[in-house]
Amino acid sequence: MSTEYQDGRQENRVENYTKFWQKDVNKEGETDNQNRVENYTDVINGYYDGATELYEYGWAQSFHFSRFYKGEAFAASLARHEHYLASQMSLRPGMRVLDVGCGVGGPAREIARFADVNIVGLNNNDFQIQRARKYTKRAGLEDNITFVKGDFMKLSEQFGPNSFDAVYAIEATVHAPTWEGVYGEIMKVLKPGGVFGVYEWCMTDAWDPSIPSHKALGHEIEFGNGIPEMRPLAKAREAMKTVGFVIEHEEDLAERHDEVPWYYPLEGDVWKAQTAWDYFTVWRMSWSGKLVSHNAIRMLEFCGFLPKGTWEVGESLKTAADALVRGGQTKLFTPMYLAVCRKPAEN
Repeated sequence: MSTEYQDGRQENRVENYTKFWQKDVNKEGETDNQNRVENYTDVINGYYDGATELYEYGWAQSFHFSRFYKGEAFAASLARHEHYLASQMSLRPGMRVLDVGCGVGGPAREIARFADVNIVGLNNNDFQIQRARKYTKRAGLEDNITFVKGDFMKLSEQFGPNSFDAVYAIEATVHAPTWEGVYGEIMKVLKPGGVFGVYEWCMTDAWDPSIPSHKALGHEIEFGNGIPEMRPLAKAREAMKTVGFVIEHEEDLAERHDEVPWYYPLEGDVWKAQTAWDYFTVWRMSWSGKLVSHNAIRMLEFCGFLPKGTWEVGESLKTAADALVRGGQTKLFTPMYLAVCRKPAEN
């Protein structure tokens, strides 16, 4: 029987997370992939029950990547990335906006302040919802932002058609079993003429799963980030068009010729830190930072302060960091394919 914590986490979900993968990519079969896709809610919840506090420790309350200007602080870069999406979507005061896969609400709080919109944050993880509500109350934004539990594959059942002026998703819909399914649900809950903006995780069109090293990279990104199946960018674009969206703007922001790459904090090289405070952020991803944090996690789990399996999830994050850096360096992966789409207005 699973132990359920007061904060919403379930021990068996964390403990069973790594069992959805064959750690040796050569042993992965179609049934393993299909099992993850069919059980995507267990995969996602098991991962985030174990990883959320680790994310907050290493990455603040906005669980996404961002571009960097030379000398730009880590926190400023995250906020600018969120502002850029809101600006590209032309969000305006008073709009009712849905945040699909809202995490602990960091982007929702930033966008609510920036654009003066009313946001509903959707999440299927109880632990993250509780934390999102706590942080939002602390920020004095309860009147602007609400958080609800739900499945992003069943948005129309929960909210009804034509319910939102705008919808956005920041590095979240990659967790969906199919892009057509989640994009189709977003289309249904948008009002006619409404806008959808997304930062999507994709393997780039240079990725070829028939090449063993490419396939292994995709597998490591899946395993380390709670993703049922990584897919190429072209499929994301195709899915948006298939469900009826008109793509008004699209760009892989990782293709910008930035002097400071988006993945630099994951490299763990403290000499690359942009500001004094960022030394601590980057150090946490260094070999010594990982050693300290993962030994602490093991001890906290042993003493019962963390669910069993948290240490293993933490180990998967180490795999993720290495794979994401390699994916960025080789241009085989992007966490920031930006697409701004419009639901056609009714005739």
